[in-house]
Amino acid sequence: MPQTDENTAKHGGAGHRARLRKRLLEGGAEALADYEVLEYLLFAAIKQGDTKPVAKALIERFGSLSGVLNAEPGALTDVKGVGETSAAALKSVALAARRMARSEVSQKPILGSWQALLDYLTIDMAHLTVERVRVLYLNAQNRLILDHHVGDGSIDEAAIHPREVIRRGLDIGATALILVHNHPSGNPEPSRADIQITNKIAEAGRLLDITVHDHVIVGRDGHTSLRAKGLI
Repeated sequence: MPQTDENTAKHGGAGHRARLRKRLLEGGAEALADYEVLEYLLFAAIKQGDTKPVAKALIERFGSLSGVLNAEPGALTDVKGVGETSAAALKSVALAARRMARSEVSQKPILGSWQALLDYLTIDMAHLTVERVRVLYLNAQNRLILDHHVGDGSIDEAAIHPREVIRRGLDIGATALILVHNHPSGNPEPSRADIQITNKIAEAGRLLDITVHDHVIVGRDGHTSLRAKGLI
C-alpha cells in the first residue's frame, strides 16, 4: 500500500526526532543548537508533528534559549503552537536548572566556588523584569545559611536598611554576607546608589564583625562585582 502524505509526515517526523536524540546522546553539550534543544523539550508535550517551527518562534519571541525558559507561562502560551502542557514542560526545565545551580552553591563554601554562585545568580535573576535585592548570609566556613529576599525595587535606604541587614545576620549567627541585586535594563554597571548603600552596610558590618564580601549586580549582559572593581 503506498504511503499517504500523512504517513510520510509521521515517518519523517519520527526519523527527525530519532536523529536529534542520537545527536543529543552522542554529541556532547554543543551537539544541538538552541532551537533544537527546544525542539527536543517540546517532544514530550507535542507527541506528533514538527516542533521546529514552534521552537524557532519561541527563540524569535524571547531572544534566546534562556529567555524562553525564563518567560512567564502566559507569555509562552501566547506563541502559536504552545499550550499549557508545552509551557509546563519548559518551566520544569527552568526549575530543574535553578535547583541544580542552587545545590552547587549550598553544598560548598561560596568563596571557593565563586563561578557556581555566579551561574546560580544568573539563572535565577538575569531575566527578571523588576529589580530584586537579596542578601546571602554565610557562616564562619563561608557556607550559605540564608538566601534572604529583601524586596523588590531600587537598592537604596528606602528599600534596604543597613542596620536591618546586619541585625538579621546577627540573629542567625552569620559572620559574612554577599549583597546581590539585578538590573532589569541588562547593564550590570553599579550606580552611585549601589555603591553608597554597599559601603554603608559594610561600615555597619565592621562594627559588629560581619564582613561584606561583595556586592554582585546581575544583568542580561553579564555581572559586576563591586569587590573586583575596588568599590568595597
